[in-house]
Amino acid sequence: MKAVILAGGLGTRLREETEYRPKPMVEIGEKPILWHIMKNLSTQDLNDFIICLGYKAEYIKDFFLNYDVRVNDSTIKIGKGSVVNQLSKSNEENWNITLAHTGLHTMTGGRIFKIRDHVNKERFLCTYGDGLADINLKSLLEFHVNHGKIATITAVQPTNRFGALEIDSNNQVKNFTEKPKSEQWINGGFFIFEPEVFEYLNPDSTLEKEPLENLAKDNQLMAFHHGGFWQPMDTYRETQELNFLWNSDSAPWKTW
Repeated sequence: MKAVILAGGLGTRLREETEYRPKPMVEIGEKPILWHIMKNLSTQDLNDFIICLGYKAEYIKDFFLNYDVRVNDSTIKIGKGSVVNQLSKSNEENWNITLAHTGLHTMTGGRIFKIRDHVNKERFLCTYGDGLADINLKSLLEFHVNHGKIATITAVQPTNRFGALEIDSNNQVKNFTEKPKSEQWINGGFFIFEPEVFEYLNPDSTLEKEPLENLAKDNQLMAFHHGGFWQPMDTYRETQELNFLWNSDSAPWKTW
């Protein structure tokens, strides 16, 4: 099964970081969040990636085209302009990566539609290039296969930004709850799609609107409930939070 990663958006809500690079290249520790997503999927035996490029695509292309040079010690012959020897370090990645240009302003559904030939009429996973989770892919896939529908969406309960007060009928404060989870389930951004999903997509579609809405109307969309860690990187505050988890060696998505 291949993994399609949506990595072409403008990232306007994280303008502090994305003015000069695409959001999937914003770093956690010393590696882009895109790398963290791929590494997590890879440890669960998913190593075939299709990355949908758009905004500042050259940054992502450069990262992967020069990946071996980045992770290995190299000897370079000046004047020849080429790497003549690489002293390999531990490099566990065995990834097959397709870098697909899907347009600067293309919406999410349109990006998936444009890579339809790359998935070869097979089932595939799809996720965003700016969110991390400790989802068990084996459980997600088993759920999808067992229900037999076209699409599975991962449902998560986001953590509220602020703490909550427990107040009784007399307006007495009884308790404080530090950043409780919302009671609402939202789109967590990890999908499993059968190839029939392309019948619901077109070059101009937004995945989160008509395609998913129509799949639901046709009883072809099921929700996999994930109660574990899930965190998008939509704001600078969230970037700091993810870096704190990584730097304190308590990152739940680190399964390697």
